Amino acid sequence: MVFAHGFGCDQTMWRLVAPEFERDHTVVLFDHVGSGRSDLSAYDPEKYGSLEGYAGDIVEICRELELCDVVLVAHSVASMMAVLAFAQAPELFGALVLIGPSPRYVDDGDYVGGFSRTDIAGLLDALDSNHLGWSADMAPVIMGNRDRPELAEELTNSFCRTAPDIARQFARVTFLSDNRADLPGVAVPTLILQCSADAIAPDAVGEYVHRNIPGSELVRLSATGHVPQLSAPEETTAAIRAFLDR
Repeated sequence: MVFAHGFGCDQTMWRLVAPEFERDHTVVLFDHVGSGRSDLSAYDPEKYGSLEGYAGDIVEICRELELCDVVLVAHSVASMMAVLAFAQAPELFGALVLIGPSPRYVDDGDYVGGFSRTDIAGLLDALDSNHLGWSADMAPVIMGNRDRPELAEELTNSFCRTAPDIARQFARVTFLSDNRADLPGVAVPTLILQCSADAIAPDAVGEYVHRNIPGSELVRLSATGHVPQLSAPEETTAAIRAFLDR
């Protein structure tokens, strides 16, 4: 099992979920280049100017470690990296688990992504002008669970550890991406985990992903917010385990 974290996070976000699967899987955790404890000198703005670059890293990790029949568990924007990684090397992957996926964040005609173009422009402008302030403002929105401020604090700190210039580019790559056309190409069992009251990937987005990935399974968690691996690790773990045990 390979666990891929989302924007502004790192591999520690999986610490409450990943250990459950070590008893029957080889578990691989990593930090995207530019995040966590990765080698910042490896960051290439051109390569990481699209999600394809990040997806290529996932494929490279799997090949370097000689993994096969991989269950790729991906959170948030990493869900689309997972979809692209499968397209690049379908022989490597046996299943996908997509937590809070969104193929496009900007509304487009009948498609509901959850944000207007103006919303995204304002979000990116705020990040450009004040990385730390943006992190402090956005983390509670993304995390939800306002009755548990310690969760938002952890996410804020994670955002703040990301180098500002890398965070700005990663945010643009994330929030301006459109991977809707890539969904029908997924041809392995796929679990979609949808939280309630998710400000980043609302319910309509989860339904869209489910409709467009053939044979996928959509599970609506009781968990609220966008980071259930922190806010509801037991429920998240149980849903993944139930999917794998079928």
